[in-house]
Amino acid sequence: MKDSVIQLILQAGLVVKGVLLILLFFSVASWAIIFFKQRYFSKANKESEQFLRAYRSSRDSKTLFQATRNLMISPIANLFRAVYTDEIQKGKSETKRLLRRYEALESAKLEKYLNFLATTGSTTPFIGLFGTVWGIMNSFTNIGTSGAASLAVVAPGIAEALIATAAGLAAAIPAVIAYNYYLSMARRMIIDMEDFSEELLDFFTKENL
Repeated sequence: MKDSVIQLILQAGLVVKGVLLILLFFSVASWAIIFFKQRYFSKANKESEQFLRAYRSSRDSKTLFQATRNLMISPIANLFRAVYTDEIQKGKSETKRLLRRYEALESAKLEKYLNFLATTGSTTPFIGLFGTVWGIMNSFTNIGTSGAASLAVVAPGIAEALIATAAGLAAAIPAVIAYNYYLSMARRMIIDMEDFSEELLDFFTKENL
């Protein structure tokens, strides 16, 4: 079966091969993002837990800043460090503005590359379908040229064409699953960060009284 699929791909026309190469690019890039985001979210969660332990055990800003120096992925650690190191005079309204600004930056980091997964999930089935339609058109053209409509003439071309649809679905399905999973993780972490920023607002406001 594997050899026959490879043989069909090798025998495919230039357009179908081009479609398969595009789908291969989307698939490889999607899997790279999937593995990257898995490591990223896992490390972000661990770092956030580590920072929260430090925050609960000590409310000294300098000590907390030192604790964040090795926590470069955690959104709440980055939020604390960014506001702490900002040189603007921190009244309550200014601190709130800074928190909202850095929340947006951290949210963008959490959602980075997810749009590519969404694009892969929504477009690759259609790219594969284009390859299929093109391959079937070629099959009917060959029927007209040869004047024969037997299964032996039609089947190889249709099988070759359907590979493009299969490849499109193979690229799209993992991308859609990963997109929904990581988007839910990102939104959960964003909500946690927004909740924690209220604590930080009180923390920095009291510190600057």
